[in-house]
Formats: sequence, structure tokens, C-alpha cells
Amino acid sequence: MTATALQAFNDAIRNPGNPDHLMVIKDVPRRIRIYHGATLIADSTSALRVLEIGKSFYDPVFYLPEADLKTGLVPVDRSTHCPIKGDASYVAVDGTEIGWVYRTPIPMADRLTAHYAFWPAKVRVVEGE
Repeated sequence: MTATALQAFNDAIRNPGNPDHLMVIKDVPRRIRIYHGATLIADSTSALRVLEIGKSFYDPVFYLPEADLKTGLVPVDRSTHCPIKGDASYVAVDGTEIGWVYRTPIPMADRLTAHYAFWPAKVRVVEGE
């Protein structure tokens, strides 16, 4: 393991009840755009990437600040709880649930406040210019 990878692992946010459940939040140094069909949902140069290990190693997820949304998202009557992030609320566009947001994450995940993440199978992600 490289020194950088080891440092990221040591700095990981860990579930107090299960130290094998952890995540790393990283700044993304490139522009990220999210599309649903032809509709631009978000365009950001301030995205975060979350790498999480829980029951398995989850696919990395981009989280984009609310200020970078380019279209209105409709709240969905659904929520879930993550022990290392907090309570997620879900959102839809054109009647399709496409993502989630942590409005008030637990303190150790406060960098995710009001950042939106999207289901990879329901959106198209463009990374870079």
C-alpha cells in the first residue's frame, strides 16, 4: 500500500459500531456534469467523491453541491439511514427517482451537507471538460 493510500485509509470515517464499515471523502479536481437523458442536472467543479466499504466495496459516488444543480429536483417520500452519513432524502426528475441528499448528515460526514448523489444507472456522468 502506498503512503498516500495508507494515509487515506487511516483518515477514513468509520462506523463506531462496525470499524470494517468506512468511507473516504475526496475532493474531485475535475469538472463533473450529471445528465438525465439530455437534461443537464448538475455541473460542478466542487464535487466530492465518496469511496465506501460496508457489506461490500461500493462503487465510488460523486456528490455535487446544491448550488451546482441546474434543474429542479422533486423530493420523493422516502428516506434511509446510514450509520456513517446520516439520514438521506431522495429526489426525482421527470417522475424518476435519480438520487439522494444528506441535508443534515451526522457530524463526521458534515462535508456531505446539501450535496447530491445520483444513481449511476439512471444518469450519465461526464468527468472532465
